[in-house]
Amino acid sequence: MSKYDIIVLGSGPGGYVTAIRASQLGFKTAIIEKENLGGVCLNWGCIPTKALLKSAQVFEYLKHAEDYGLTVKDAAHDFDAVVNRSRGVADGMSKGVQFLMKKNKIDVINGYGKIKPGKKVDVDGTEYSADNIIIATGARTRELPSLPQDGEKVIGYRQAMTLKKQPKKMIVVGSGAIGVEFAYFYNSMGTDVTIVEYLPGIVPVEDEDISKQLERSFKKSGIKIMTSAEVTSVDTSGKSVKATVKTKKGEEVLEADIILSAVGIKTNIENIGLEDVGIVVDRDKIIVNDFYQTNIPGYYAIGDVTPGQALAHVASAEGILCVEKLAGLHVEAIDYGNIPGCTYCSPEIASVGLTEKQAKDKGLDIKVGKFPFSASGKASASGTKEGFVKVIFDAKYGEWLGCHMIGAGVTDMIAEAVLGRKLETTGHEVLKTIHPHPTMSEAVMEAVADAYDEVIHL
Repeated sequence: MSKYDIIVLGSGPGGYVTAIRASQLGFKTAIIEKENLGGVCLNWGCIPTKALLKSAQVFEYLKHAEDYGLTVKDAAHDFDAVVNRSRGVADGMSKGVQFLMKKNKIDVINGYGKIKPGKKVDVDGTEYSADNIIIATGARTRELPSLPQDGEKVIGYRQAMTLKKQPKKMIVVGSGAIGVEFAYFYNSMGTDVTIVEYLPGIVPVEDEDISKQLERSFKKSGIKIMTSAEVTSVDTSGKSVKATVKTKKGEEVLEADIILSAVGIKTNIENIGLEDVGIVVDRDKIIVNDFYQTNIPGYYAIGDVTPGQALAHVASAEGILCVEKLAGLHVEAIDYGNIPGCTYCSPEIASVGLTEKQAKDKGLDIKVGKFPFSASGKASASGTKEGFVKVIFDAKYGEWLGCHMIGAGVTDMIAEAVLGRKLETTGHEVLKTIHPHPTMSEAVMEAVADAYDEVIHL
């Protein structure tokens, strides 16, 4: 039997990052993967979707070339080529992870891993043991009883990335990050898209102002939006698919070629041996302490299978912290109130911290500032004037409570707010930090200035 210091089960952005950091710290490390290195994120999620969205964005530029004083005749897209480019990007990233495994002398064990008592893992009949086993098996698309996926007419995100034929009409159920990203992509490619959202606003985890702005932007681009609406049943018996949607006004039947179910995720915790080992699970999540130890010594869990936010960068951070703790380094528990969220539709969305409503619900006395990109010189020059930056500060102490952005490139801007909050930066410190001109990032400073009644360009 092969013996390791650490075995990681799952090679997504949680698992493979954990394995690399463990190896750097001197642990003899193995990683187990049943499909492709990189997991969902690299192969079916974060990376290939961004490749699809980039193609959509370039196509949008071509269609609006004359807005920039340019002439592009007969701009067209090849749906297969767009999908193939996305797959090529994913394959390249997966090969990159293979290289990193070799570079860091990590043993890659291909197969289905199942944990066993006594700190062992069975992989398709072969047993391996380790002093520490870290579960990083991630999650998959969640299925609703009223919306069973058949992989053809009712699909999840994996099929949405590799359709052989572009649908003329698509219904997207759910308006979280996955739902709105695919809605934007298919709408840009020319598909007639309708979003059905159960809650009163789209992107419901975001600040209400962000939700309203995205709804305006999406409707302007031709996406139909139904909020406070629920798909109660689907009929796939005909050539197309019919969805019965219950709204405040009554029932309505929508018809489309494809329904994309984007109603959240389900953790991959079945059939991996949790019951055999006695690991405690609550509401589909493995219960862990601040350093990701389960109730059974020697067994740890990170990423989507634990109660924190189901985001790639969270999984990576958790894995690094977990193995650094095992190595005896001084580490501090992750602050889950300072995790940035990014959505890559167009306009992009990025946020961190409390929304305005959450701050008010906590009874905090707040200062709120907002700066529209329509007043930004860089945004005007770039032709990307949609959206704004919104900031929320504690009125008494100047603490940066939240930052919410919607517009071009904001997913690359949010780190300023995350770092500022980590360093306990006050509003006045942001205001007195000189931002370069002309840039989109100036909008952060201007929004802070607005909160403190010192805004110049409004």
